[in-house]
Amino acid sequence: MAEEDKEFVEYVVKAIVDNPGDVKTNRRVDEMGVLIELEVNPADMGKVIGKEGKTAKALRTLLRVMGAKNNARINLKIIEPEGGREMAPVGKEEKEAPAEEEKAKEKPEEKPEAGGEEKATEII
Repeated sequence: MAEEDKEFVEYVVKAIVDNPGDVKTNRRVDEMGVLIELEVNPADMGKVIGKEGKTAKALRTLLRVMGAKNNARINLKIIEPEGGREMAPVGKEEKEAPAEEEKAKEKPEEKPEAGGEEKATEII
């Protein structure tokens, strides 16, 4: 299994991405197990990760199965390209938004009925 896991990752990822020539893997073994580092073209990051990370999770699950078969722990690290993902700013804007939501919960706005009609209860 020396290189089978690395070759497996390369094979699957190259089948998914648009730029298979840019797929690079690095395999390291340490006391924690095997670590496979994966680098892809920045344009292909979305395809490798998938919606809500499902593709990456599936790939990690398959690697876990390969590792269990050979009594090894295999981890996958997807290397993010420099300047790849824009992070949301941490600071004032992020802290103010929840406060506004709390105010809205405390005092709901009163809205008039649609069409301007008033509700009337008639007693006969």
